[in-house]
Amino acid sequence: MHRLDPARDHVLGLYRIVIGFLFACHGLKTLFGLFGAKSAAAVGSWPGWWAAVIQLVCGVLVCVGLGTRVAAVLGSGSMAYAYFSVHLPTGLFPIQNGGEAAVLFCWSLLLIAFVGAGRFALGNLSVRQRSSEPAPERATVQKV
Repeated sequence: MHRLDPARDHVLGLYRIVIGFLFACHGLKTLFGLFGAKSAAAVGSWPGWWAAVIQLVCGVLVCVGLGTRVAAVLGSGSMAYAYFSVHLPTGLFPIQNGGEAAVLFCWSLLLIAFVGAGRFALGNLSVRQRSSEPAPERATVQKV
């Protein structure tokens, strides 16, 4: 056992919160022109506005830990699409084509999809509530 193992779930939970928050901020920037954006995306424009909606919704879900795996897979896929359709045509490497954020979000969210929410997730509350409730009585069939 490595001496860092006891903190693993806590660190994964904090990692999920930070990645989800940053992803949501990325969506807010595009949707509403916040955080130094030049302008907001036009409502309904493809793919920018729709990508921003995915970023905001999935980012919030990942951050709070509800539907974490599904939201992380959807967010990861949207970032892969962004990289291959927007960034790759302008250069091979992310450092050349400005796709560093897309690549980092893609792989970070994919990792979260595989390892789960970790600690501090709202989704863990419903699991604990269900596990602490007594199991329903099962009817048994008696042989005559």
